[in-house]
Amino acid sequence: MASLATTSADFYKDAEINWGGGRGKIIEGGRALTLSLDQYSGSGFQSKNEYLFGRFDMQLKLVPGNSAGTVTTFFLSSQGAGHDEIDFEFLGNATGEPYTVHTNVYAQGKGNKEQQFQLWFDPTATFHTYSIVWNQQRIIFMVDNIPIRVFNNYESIGIPFPKNQPMRVYCSLWNADDWATQGGRVKTDWTKAPFVASYRNFNINGCVSGSTCGSQSTDSFNTKAWQTQGLDANGRNMLRWVQQKHMVYNYCNDTARFPQGFSEECKRSRF
Repeated sequence: MASLATTSADFYKDAEINWGGGRGKIIEGGRALTLSLDQYSGSGFQSKNEYLFGRFDMQLKLVPGNSAGTVTTFFLSSQGAGHDEIDFEFLGNATGEPYTVHTNVYAQGKGNKEQQFQLWFDPTATFHTYSIVWNQQRIIFMVDNIPIRVFNNYESIGIPFPKNQPMRVYCSLWNADDWATQGGRVKTDWTKAPFVASYRNFNINGCVSGSTCGSQSTDSFNTKAWQTQGLDANGRNMLRWVQQKHMVYNYCNDTARFPQGFSEECKRSRF
């Protein structure tokens, strides 16, 4: 069982830097955190608690300038074989070229559910809010409260869905120049190091693993809204706009990668 908990914007209380040899720093009295990457190491942090369903919001300001080869992340994951995972990854690019927002869902160790987007704003100029809503019916990826992707629970047709394994929040900044930017053709320019990504307003409204999930909560949302959250007509219109104008890759359209045919959920309405 799990208890309903709401935490907001105190990295000292809710997170711990779990790698990077001092390259991750909690600043502003716990209200913000920076991760840095140089030629020796990246860095990362994780939530102190594990959660089984919830809404997870993070404000990020991505690496500015020539960020080619770098990957900044905000994701949920369980541990061990057959793990579950819900991913936001931000793939850097050469100066002036857009970031790619890479999303994926793993259930019982199987992923291959990638969708990628290019944002309609400069994510390095100021902070923007990236959100994951995870309930028993669906997973919603949002940017500034605009839905960019919905992954529905289609267990009824044999598609695994993450619902049994508690997950922590993880964030990291690391080098992946073998694949991250233009298929690995553009490498990290270490003369620009250290690369820095900034995080703030870490808000979790979810069920903490290990105790009874009640309704005690004092956050600014309707605290239980995420438990049944879907898309209304306006949300579906925004999702359609993002997917038609800003999606740059969809596994459901990649015939070269899946010549045997697409996964069953691809045949259902995406909206």
